[in-house]
Amino acid sequence: QVQLVESGGGLVQAGGSLTLSCAASGSFFSINAMGWYRQAPGNQRELVARITSDGSTNYADSVKGRFTISRDNAKNTMYLQMNSLKPEDTAVYYCKADVRGSWYRAVLTPYWGQGTQVTVSS
Repeated sequence: QVQLVESGGGLVQAGGSLTLSCAASGSFFSINAMGWYRQAPGNQRELVARITSDGSTNYADSVKGRFTISRDNAKNTMYLQMNSLKPEDTAVYYCKADVRGSWYRAVLTPYWGQGTQVTVSS
């Protein structure tokens, strides 16, 4: 089983910064792509940023130039540096990881964290 634990959320004023972390633990062979998603009240969960195991990244248009996703493969940890935050960034942020459970089965299983609240005040 794999556990993902997010941290770093909180309340910040518009224009401020926060850094989210997502740490993976448990028994697995490797982690493929990881990503940050967010869900605001009344909205669907949406992709914020995604990073592959070799470091390739992609971002939602709404956060390009403001957010930076990164990962430390040795620590099985992913980060999201959020700058120039806006009230519309307010949401619960979830991390997701596509995990390969064993070396002999090339099957990826998605896991989700429990979410961390980010609130940006105007």
